[in-house]
Amino acid sequence: MTRAKAVVLLSGGMDSTTTAALAMSRGFDVHALTFRYGQRHQAELEAARRVAERLGVAQHVVLNIDLRHLGGSALTADIPVPKDTPLDAIGRHIPVTYVPARNTIFLSFALGLAEVLEASDIFLGANALDYSGYPDCRPEFIQAFEKMANLATRAATEQGRKLTIHTPLIQLSKREIVELGLSLGVDYGLTVTCYDPSSDGAACGRCEACLLRLKGFREAGTEDPAVYQTVGPG
Repeated sequence: MTRAKAVVLLSGGMDSTTTAALAMSRGFDVHALTFRYGQRHQAELEAARRVAERLGVAQHVVLNIDLRHLGGSALTADIPVPKDTPLDAIGRHIPVTYVPARNTIFLSFALGLAEVLEASDIFLGANALDYSGYPDCRPEFIQAFEKMANLATRAATEQGRKLTIHTPLIQLSKREIVELGLSLGVDYGLTVTCYDPSSDGAACGRCEACLLRLKGFREAGTEDPAVYQTVGPG
């Protein structure tokens, strides 16, 4: 019996890796999609490769787009990555690590790939509970994009093949994400979540992504297997 295909956005971080593992556990034939989008560090690309290989996905596509031409983010331009933000302050405002329209752009490419593959499912590891306040991780955005997608494709308008965007982590805490991933056998030592890792991939331990990740492992009562340069407050 042929398994249903799904496109999974895979950054190589904790959330996207958990999402990919979950999609596979649900019986999907996973086609992972990763972007080399001009991010200042390449560690996450290597992490995505490791994860895709370990999970045994059907296909791993790496697309080159250059968002450095747009700038406006600490991840793509010469803007310092915030460090040591108090945990209770994370998510109050949209931080400079927000990449303008990134999830809109990524989902658009995922939509194109899904249509070519004749897949009706896209998985995104968006999280709106323990997160940094990005507007394109909210349920309202995902719902709006899904509605647009089903108005914009031949698959939906002519063939009657509706697209569903799955965000299984969107209402989970980082602790719950860690627990889910471990139950699925995810090796988090393969992943890179940090916004400012060293050249060898070691996490800074002080950016908001690191602080939220460490919080999740701490609350789950287990050690984070990632390599850290240092560990910030929290």
